[in-house]
Amino acid sequence: MTRLRVCIAGATGWAGSALARGVAAATDLELVAAVSRSAAGGPLGAALGDQALTAPVFATAEEALVAAPCDVFVEYTKPQIAKANVLAALRHGAYVVVGTSGLTDDDYSELDTAARQAGRGVLACGNFALTVVLLLKFAEAAAKHIPHWEIIDYASAGKPDAPSGTARELADRLGRVATPQLETPISATLGERAARGATLGGAQVHSVRLPGYTIGVEAIFGLPDQRLSIRHDAGPSSEPYVDGALLAIRKVGALTGLHRGLDTVLEL
Repeated sequence: MTRLRVCIAGATGWAGSALARGVAAATDLELVAAVSRSAAGGPLGAALGDQALTAPVFATAEEALVAAPCDVFVEYTKPQIAKANVLAALRHGAYVVVGTSGLTDDDYSELDTAARQAGRGVLACGNFALTVVLLLKFAEAAAKHIPHWEIIDYASAGKPDAPSGTARELADRLGRVATPQLETPISATLGERAARGATLGGAQVHSVRLPGYTIGVEAIFGLPDQRLSIRHDAGPSSEPYVDGALLAIRKVGALTGLHRGLDTVLEL
């Protein structure tokens, strides 16, 4: 059986290390390379304390893609370098799974163009957890019937990007359903307009960054005398994201262009 060759950028990070172990344990996947500046020059297992991880570690995505060609490149680094890594992977003929948050709509538009030119697929998921996939679907259904909504984005105190990729994806998806109604336009706010949050996909998005949170997102829908809240919360373990990321790796080869959300390759 031919195994899919996988390269993970950010393989020594919180989510990337768990995914690296998941790929290595899968019988239909092969971890051929990893990208991590701090661990470059040795096998991944030396950095993670797992001798079963024998894939070589490179300092940059370009070096990894040249030395160890892959079928699927997984981007799990930082928003400042994520786009460049994805573009490099597409130039080298790889399909791409993006788990990095912080990319903008303009970034995604550029990546879509590059992916279509390369005849490859990019699957960008703000969150690989099954509960997030369901939240997106349930929230889209609610937006078809309730014209008022806002989004709250929860994350740890140290998370630098705001809103999170999960919240951005939710706002984008709901914005495709409809534009939420505002009783009072943001421009008519008395006091500090910033207190009403950032406008994404037509919705107001509010980011909370405090100790005690890992990642969470909440869509709040309102009608007179009734309110619907759909919320996802995750704990400190990265394990909930592994199964979804493995599924994305296996499915991205059937795509062309950029697609957002794990549910695009699920039957829901």
